[in-house]
Amino acid sequence: MNDMCSVAPVITIDGPGGSGKGTIAQMLASALGWNLLDSGALYRLTALAARNHGVDMENPEALGVLAQHLDVQFLALESGDTKVVLEGEEVTNEIRTEEIGLMASRVATLPAVRDGLFKRQQAFKDTPGLVADGRDMGTVVFVEAGLKVYLTASAQERAERRYKQLQAKGMDVKLAQLLEAIEARDWQDMNRAIAPLKPAEGALEIDSTAMSIDDVFNTIMAEAKKRQMISS
Repeated sequence: MNDMCSVAPVITIDGPGGSGKGTIAQMLASALGWNLLDSGALYRLTALAARNHGVDMENPEALGVLAQHLDVQFLALESGDTKVVLEGEEVTNEIRTEEIGLMASRVATLPAVRDGLFKRQQAFKDTPGLVADGRDMGTVVFVEAGLKVYLTASAQERAERRYKQLQAKGMDVKLAQLLEAIEARDWQDMNRAIAPLKPAEGALEIDSTAMSIDDVFNTIMAEAKKRQMISS
């Protein structure tokens, strides 16, 4: 790890699913030229790496070591997308398959994997800075972050955003079912025993229900400048 990583500034973006935190994190990292961490993708990447290397899914110790040493990059593209690279190969779409999703759900329950990924996530903190997106970035992983953001929106608004995204991809979805799934995930995330979803102490809380993505971006940038994390 770079010797300067201890002084690299960090902005964390936490919040429930569909709040736009991934898009905002990508926009910030691209605008600032900082490193980007999509923490939610790491369990899928661990599962994919395990499959590629033939690591037994019933061997938590081996999976934990694999998680800690993942060779992964998240690249913020000018198009607004994020390119995911594992061991030198792009896997942006591959980690979103149903097979990898099911494997990710299994490895995410293993304490050894969670511990390994905690260490791996901290290794992303390097110069010139880091934007970290997830559900416990400000409360657990980067408690020392100079700016912690908790981004949310009403469940109805988040369901409608997701509905439009999936419709644009030609998928046949029901708004009511999406809303039900989002509310169930919110309850699960906020009531889990380990690292429940909540605003970090001192977090900048933003309700984006009635805000555009640019308004959210400008609000965070203004706060970062106010805290002298970035130049004006």
